[in-house]
Amino acid sequence: MTESTRDLDSLRAITHTPCYVLERDKLIANLNLLESVQHESGAKILLALKGYAFWRCFEEVRQALSGSTASGLYEARLGYEEVGGREQGKEVCVFSPAYKEIDSLLSYATHIIFNSFAQWQKFKPIIEAHNTTNPAQYISIGLRVNPLYSEVTPEIYNPCAPNSRLGIIPSEFAKGVREFGLDGIEGLHFHTHCEQNSDALQRTLPHFIKHFGQYLEGKKWVNFGGGHHITRKDYDVELLIKLVRDFRVAYDVEVFLEPGEAVGWQVGFLIGNVIDIVQNQSQIAILDVSASAHMPDCLEMPYRPSVCKMSNGIIESDRGENVGAYRYRFGGPTCLAGDVIGDFSFDTPLCVGDKVIFEDMLHYTIVKNNTFNGVPLPSLGVIENGKFRKLKEFDYLDYKQRN
Repeated sequence: MTESTRDLDSLRAITHTPCYVLERDKLIANLNLLESVQHESGAKILLALKGYAFWRCFEEVRQALSGSTASGLYEARLGYEEVGGREQGKEVCVFSPAYKEIDSLLSYATHIIFNSFAQWQKFKPIIEAHNTTNPAQYISIGLRVNPLYSEVTPEIYNPCAPNSRLGIIPSEFAKGVREFGLDGIEGLHFHTHCEQNSDALQRTLPHFIKHFGQYLEGKKWVNFGGGHHITRKDYDVELLIKLVRDFRVAYDVEVFLEPGEAVGWQVGFLIGNVIDIVQNQSQIAILDVSASAHMPDCLEMPYRPSVCKMSNGIIESDRGENVGAYRYRFGGPTCLAGDVIGDFSFDTPLCVGDKVIFEDMLHYTIVKNNTFNGVPLPSLGVIENGKFRKLKEFDYLDYKQRN
């Protein structure tokens, strides 16, 4: 039997499930590494709020990182309020596939990136007027490009897949330059990664340079986007540092990195409870945790999360689908037939009332929560100095007011 070393007292203190729990010491370890990458490479690392937005514990994020990156107004405002804006020497970099309006962003953004020349031309006068009348709140303008190369699978996560709506392809970029020029454009942005090592960036940069290197003269910055899995144990940090250094020297530009998952990688878990166990060709454990409502990436990606169970004061890790003597399918409490988390097995039986811990559930989970079927949102908590503290509990009005 494989047992976890996680502190039992802190788990016993979690009486209201389901609950997302941040392990603060692990977040600090990630931030220390990211801060060192900034120092060694000269890059500015921005927190991508689309991947990690546990803002109730952003004190260390504010200290370590250079700002945040957003996909729209609400994320931009959250980053400005909780990570910091230009007043604190922080960046708030905003990209959207298309903007309906832009006035509300002007108070928060330090960089606004457009997905087309048409959008840039539409909003260019507004930003230029803002920069003229508010020089202390100057906004730098950039364009997102598609270098026609990405190693991301599955295709739903590949921003360079055929017919992708994300980024300007080389032929359209050249057409836009001929028609509008690049006067006023200070940087380019590409985002082609997802959970990848720095060797993927090494193979990607030649494609970016081939298609867009000719446009970098006189530019101030290049944004390498997100998906860099910097805090994963096998990530080649030294290669990333070299790639950034070499690029900065070659093109005399500032480099941004936008990890979200790497900030929240392995920093916390989602804990639930076994409500019932039913039989239908196999043992099926019904939990108060839902794949469709609480961790939809399990269905979208799809992937099988790492799991532990807590029975009689003992924490036991999942042994795999069919390895352990006691095998269970984990399902959620909704009426969706496909609300299934996966198949797991243990060396000891699972019982009603046992706690189940889903590891690494603080990135791309909380940000995708929903209240489908009226299932309550998980509460939020933090473990710091060996003690659990509840931060937020949701109720009926959180469900009602979303409909």
